[in-house]
Amino acid sequence: MDDFNKLVYSLSKLPGVGRKSAVRMGYYLLDHKESAVEMFSNVIESIQNIKTCSVCGNYCSEDPCPICSDHQRDMSILCIIESQSELLAIEETGAYKGQYHILGGALDPLSGKGPDSLRINELLDRLANGHFTEVLIATNPTVEGESTFLYLQNILSEKGCRISRIATGIPMGGSLEYTDKFTLSKALASKHYL
Repeated sequence: MDDFNKLVYSLSKLPGVGRKSAVRMGYYLLDHKESAVEMFSNVIESIQNIKTCSVCGNYCSEDPCPICSDHQRDMSILCIIESQSELLAIEETGAYKGQYHILGGALDPLSGKGPDSLRINELLDRLANGHFTEVLIATNPTVEGESTFLYLQNILSEKGCRISRIATGIPMGGSLEYTDKFTLSKALASKHYL
């Protein structure tokens, strides 16, 4: 395999990048060798400095991460999420100012992912040693996310803090007519009174 095909093959291993996109990226890198290649090589080399925050599980260069180190954030609320990408999505809204705990996935018995493969013991340690008054469970609205939510709700109900959950249902701009049954049933179950 020549060098260009190695480059295309490597790029196509990235999520969401097919062969055609990888070829376009490869040509772009070749056309902009001086600036793009140097920048990408520096960024890829710096990946070695990225670690996992010992507190929340987020990716960071310094441990604890900037979110866990920020004393301006609300230290009384803990948002439980499945992955680091969800933390980024929530942070981009600017609507949440509490702490996070990343589980590292969701319960999926069919794939062999049980409670011991998630960061649940670390969560229980944080709750025992912290001063959280609310735990916000923000698992994905999937079968695995629902299973994880129910499992967490069961074990956290004994910890004495208020448990909340992010709302699920029909997105803004959505249409009832084209909404799938699962989403519509969750929206009906999550109704609130005015």
